Amino acid sequence: MVEKGRSKNVESILDRIPEVPGVYQYFDEEGSILYVGKAKNLKKRVLSYFNKNHEDSPKTRILVRKIRDIKYIVVSTEQDALLLENNLIKQYKPRYNVLLKDDKSYPSICITKEPFPKVFQTRNLELNAEYFGPYSSVYMVRSILGLIRQLYPIRTCKLAMLESEIQSGKYKVCLEYHIKKCMGPCVGLQSKEDYNKDIVEIREILKGNLQSIMRDLRSEMKKRADELAFEEAQKIKDRIAQLELYKSKSTVVNAGLHNIEVYAYEETEQSAIVNNLFLINGSIVRGYTLEYRKRVEENKENLFAMAIFELRQRFPNTSREIIVPFMPEGLPEDILVSIPQRGDKKKILDLSVQNVRQYKLDLLKQAEKLNPEQRVTRILTQVKKDLRLHELPFHIECFDNSNIQGAFPVSSCVVFKNAKASKKDYRHFNVKTVEGPDDFASMQEVILRRYSRLVEESQSLPQLIVVDGGKGQLSASVDALRQMNLFGKIAIVGIAKNLEELFFPGDSVPLYLDKNSETLKLIQQMRDEAHRFGISHHRNRRSKQQIHSELDEIKGIGDKTKSQLLKAFKSVKRIRESTMEELIECVGSSKASLLFNHFNKNE
Repeated sequence: MVEKGRSKNVESILDRIPEVPGVYQYFDEEGSILYVGKAKNLKKRVLSYFNKNHEDSPKTRILVRKIRDIKYIVVSTEQDALLLENNLIKQYKPRYNVLLKDDKSYPSICITKEPFPKVFQTRNLELNAEYFGPYSSVYMVRSILGLIRQLYPIRTCKLAMLESEIQSGKYKVCLEYHIKKCMGPCVGLQSKEDYNKDIVEIREILKGNLQSIMRDLRSEMKKRADELAFEEAQKIKDRIAQLELYKSKSTVVNAGLHNIEVYAYEETEQSAIVNNLFLINGSIVRGYTLEYRKRVEENKENLFAMAIFELRQRFPNTSREIIVPFMPEGLPEDILVSIPQRGDKKKILDLSVQNVRQYKLDLLKQAEKLNPEQRVTRILTQVKKDLRLHELPFHIECFDNSNIQGAFPVSSCVVFKNAKASKKDYRHFNVKTVEGPDDFASMQEVILRRYSRLVEESQSLPQLIVVDGGKGQLSASVDALRQMNLFGKIAIVGIAKNLEELFFPGDSVPLYLDKNSETLKLIQQMRDEAHRFGISHHRNRRSKQQIHSELDEIKGIGDKTKSQLLKAFKSVKRIRESTMEELIECVGSSKASLLFNHFNKNE
């Protein structure tokens, strides 16, 4: 049951919420935040509030009645959603959130700044040290630290480890040394350089840069195997497996990303869209998307700068570094602008790009719901652009051949109008002039038959023909169009089955479209529909042929009589060998005469 208080604004938002991980925020009529929540699937989670009565929870029922607006931020993983939810609840303290209102923070991993650094779990970020995190659970942190201590014998003690005290022999080795969990740097058994080499590798693991470490381990494993030290080689192999399974890293795990803003840009024909994420101590504390109406004379660099300036005015902060996908125009010189290509900054930029693209998709969905024709025009405009057509392909036809080693060759033609299947216009063809498995000749025959008939009957021709096959099928189709003087009047392309290559007449180099391209998706849909339609007809034709018998050739003998005869005589051979009296007894004198004369006409 739908909650009666749902507003039109909420309804439109519910229709376009994506099915991805993220954080959602509910707002009341005055724009005050009511509730912050996280979800593995935003759409399912938010809809659950409005599709239930909540009879067992009066508080939730009251909350839903008050909701007048919904905002959400898309993230990469559930862990990121948990961390962002935590930050937003602490910042806004929504009335209907009970958990996380205290100042409890999530755990991080700390590397101290000492001659012999320690690596440990902490919730306190005030020390002069390097931090990685926050992580969404203590279990995750312990798993990572366990992995590190399996791979590297680093110290866990609280000794100051001053060089002078090591030299004076102040320290003694502890149990960790005897069980080979520490190499004894406190008594000079491990140099500072050797110890810090391990710390460098640990830092790379925490950043997620595992490739170089795994490469070295594989080299060491091979060396041990060549020396026949198989037990040690197996241990190294286990370490490699542990690193490969290490996926506990959140989107941002470097607490050094402090007080940084991230901006991403997208645009439609009418609007410029900018997403802003704000990071403190390596985690997102704010996400906001702004839409600008474009003017003809403004380029995207200028629009991007205007949006950044507006957002920095709207959300004042002391950030002196911003991360962007391209350089905006006219920003103040005291702001450091980064365009990252890899690492944590690139990952958080990718997340901002994901959010701005989702916002653009939401706008398109909303506009298409109000005006369905807009979606059709957009798709066909993209097809026209990608395939370099002269006009919008409102009418497209796709052909596919089907046979089994040349037997029962058939071809199918499916018709799409306004980017939708027009099933009443589908046609199938029994190939008549081709013997054996010859796809090229079959395609040529079918194209000739199809369009010569359309021309004779003065029917409308398509703007685009798609043939399922590579250069051969396309060339045969072009020859058929030339014979009818239609080549150049109708655009034609071929789609190869293996690599989804698109071929054009006279061009030996295929076109590769992005797998998410709407043009490619439409062509694939047509190709698959033509294949389904052709296979269905081919199967029916085979079935009819398999039950065909000599009785079908006798005029005046129908299906009922045929069944009656086969039931009585069991086979056509026995019917042929029967006497006139036996036939009259089964089907009567009139039909018996037809049968007897047919089987004995040569005599």
